[in-house]
Amino acid sequence: MKEFNDILLKAISGTEWPMFLLLIGGGLFLVLFSKGLPYRYFGHAVAIARGKYDDVTAKGEVSSLQALSAAVAATVGLGNISGVAIAIHDGGPGVVFWIWMTALIGMCIKFYSCSLSIMFRGQDSNGNLQGGPMYYITKGLGQKAKPLAIFFSIAGLFGFLGVFTANQFTETFMSVVRPEERLLALGGTATDPLFNWKLTIGLVLALVSSFVIFGGLKNIAKVATAIVPFMVMVYLVAVIAVMVLNASQVLPSLKLIITEAFNTKTAVTGGFWGLVIIGVRRAMFSNEAGLGSAPMYHGQSRTNEPIREGLVAMLGPFIDTILVCTCTAVVLILSGAYLQEGSGIVMTLNAFNTALGSWGGVLLMVIVSAFALSTLFTYSYYGVKSLSYLTNAKIGKWYNVYFVVMIIFAAIASLELVKNLIDLSYALMVIPNMIAVLLLAPKVNSAAKVYFQKLGNAKT
Repeated sequence: MKEFNDILLKAISGTEWPMFLLLIGGGLFLVLFSKGLPYRYFGHAVAIARGKYDDVTAKGEVSSLQALSAAVAATVGLGNISGVAIAIHDGGPGVVFWIWMTALIGMCIKFYSCSLSIMFRGQDSNGNLQGGPMYYITKGLGQKAKPLAIFFSIAGLFGFLGVFTANQFTETFMSVVRPEERLLALGGTATDPLFNWKLTIGLVLALVSSFVIFGGLKNIAKVATAIVPFMVMVYLVAVIAVMVLNASQVLPSLKLIITEAFNTKTAVTGGFWGLVIIGVRRAMFSNEAGLGSAPMYHGQSRTNEPIREGLVAMLGPFIDTILVCTCTAVVLILSGAYLQEGSGIVMTLNAFNTALGSWGGVLLMVIVSAFALSTLFTYSYYGVKSLSYLTNAKIGKWYNVYFVVMIIFAAIASLELVKNLIDLSYALMVIPNMIAVLLLAPKVNSAAKVYFQKLGNAKT
């Protein structure tokens, strides 16, 4: 495993600057190219998500709200809780500032990419309507760009595994429940087979996930829509409670984020730019902007208006990074938990226990369970679409079997191995996706001009 991990680290170092330039450089270009248009229609985006403009006669499988919930279910998860802790531990509080900047840029990237997912929809081998990077690459740029779509899909076979989620959920369970201690208290022994708890947790996660993911997109969307909004609210309430109990430390924590963001003497590898890259990577893992995953869900939305769907998708990075990640970061900093050693989820767990007492860990366990399951449900769909594109829809469904097996593997694997596998896969997916989004951006601007003219006429 160590040799494989070393190979991953070398590969990651080779993808850092291409990923950084395309995600940040390309994202900044889109912000300027759009003249900030998506941000100016934030209120309109909320109205669309609430169903004000739903068209039941339009093509698609799910509503815009269901697509947003499913996409957010994949992003509002352990990346926002555990990933932020890892980022602050590795780069210090200043890394949060670069997570914010990447998220703001990511909102514009998602506007463009998810508009394209409706604009250039295709069909799978069964004739079902599909959307996502592989389709807007080939239909928007032409068949000559198909190698980019294939490259994206191959990377997706690994990047869309739920390995990080399964790994960090297992760590949470072991830290909160402490099953080995309970077994010893009941007279068990160290050689008792029940001590293999990580494998058991992996098997249970795999079984529960199977009940949902084999039911297809509509089943996943229904479950995500039911779980995600409620659990996000529960998490935010819990974090606000921590802030209220430690009100005097909230502003100093936020100030530390700003002052440390430009600390050129930071101890992180690579100095200031190393700090920025950590922020970009963790933000990308948190909200997946530029990755190309969200367009797969939004491409299934029941709408004929590409711009409308792009605006809904823009809300994703705001919810999962600006809101949820910031709340997590403040709790980690004011509690000092980010200074401790341990996996990301254990650091967050320690922060909740420090601020709320022993029941804080139990509350986090409940929240993490919901987030972990919703993420696993939604990620499987991305992988199915990737394999379906490379082969056909019938073979693509077998990805779920591979996905379930890898959940079990992730439960017993090391955090470093899992994190490196995801970082590399994500960086590789960003490259073809962002190339396509940047080349097709003028088409989105043209469609946006027409859409907002119609919107203005409808209001007069």
